[in-house]
Amino acid sequence: MANILLFVSTVIIWGTTWIAIAMQVGSVPVLVSVFYRFAAAALIFLVVLGAMGKLKVPAARHQPFILAQALCLFSCNFICFYNAASYVPSGLISVIFSLATIYNAINARLFFGDRITGRTVVAAALGASGLLLLFGPDILVHFDADTWKGVGLSALGTLFFSLGNMVSRRNSAGGIAPVIANAWGMTYGAIVLLLLIALTGTPVVAPPDTRYLIALLYLAAFGSVIGFTTYLMLVSRVGSSRAAYTTVLFPVVALSLSTVYEGYHWTPLAILGLVLTLAGNVVIFARPRSRSTDRATARVSPP
Repeated sequence: MANILLFVSTVIIWGTTWIAIAMQVGSVPVLVSVFYRFAAAALIFLVVLGAMGKLKVPAARHQPFILAQALCLFSCNFICFYNAASYVPSGLISVIFSLATIYNAINARLFFGDRITGRTVVAAALGASGLLLLFGPDILVHFDADTWKGVGLSALGTLFFSLGNMVSRRNSAGGIAPVIANAWGMTYGAIVLLLLIALTGTPVVAPPDTRYLIALLYLAAFGSVIGFTTYLMLVSRVGSSRAAYTTVLFPVVALSLSTVYEGYHWTPLAILGLVLTLAGNVVIFARPRSRSTDRATARVSPP
């Protein structure tokens, strides 16, 4: 029962963060919104870990990699995702993000020499076909420039996220607990975002209304802290390969919310595209569980 609750919690939290991101787009500059999110999340993490007596400072040799994780997972990727949300429905961004598993397979080959299997190739083909059906009518037939921008930014954000997974894998292998790496990573990410705000002269706008503030608190506390914790607890109980099935389901939650709140319109091609994309995720994970495979699987952090 505990595993089921952890799984459902992770899917619901990850699936709903995308619509919360869309609620923050508009009146507050993207850099400021992302800064608010990770400054709040870092504060929560540091206070909780400090109160529990579990807050540790990684050794100096690990600090450059903590910073790299911060750049990839807690700043650059979300700058892309928040900007993408102004061009395409948030649910579609979640579909592209779900293909991080395929990015991970390619990057694991490049950085760690992991073998790319035929299963990965099939999954990539299904994912690419699904995305073509989802976005093809807009970016190929009608040539919607905004859709191109949204897809490109989402893909770039997912690339940053995958690179962050590779750094996280290195940090875990170096003996840094994921919770510690992410607590300091969010702190560094907030600092980096603050520097970018200063360097670009971006105006610091206060949260404009209750709706924005609720979305911000939800993203910081639930999306960045609780969601990540429930996922890690699930990993510790069932292994990272099985826990990663959450990424197959959260686009369904995100697109359902996008349909209600953003007026996303379903077409037969879009439905088929979603099915193919999710099938690609199922294919890449539907393999016999083994200790070696489980250890090699890159960890995924929630949005």
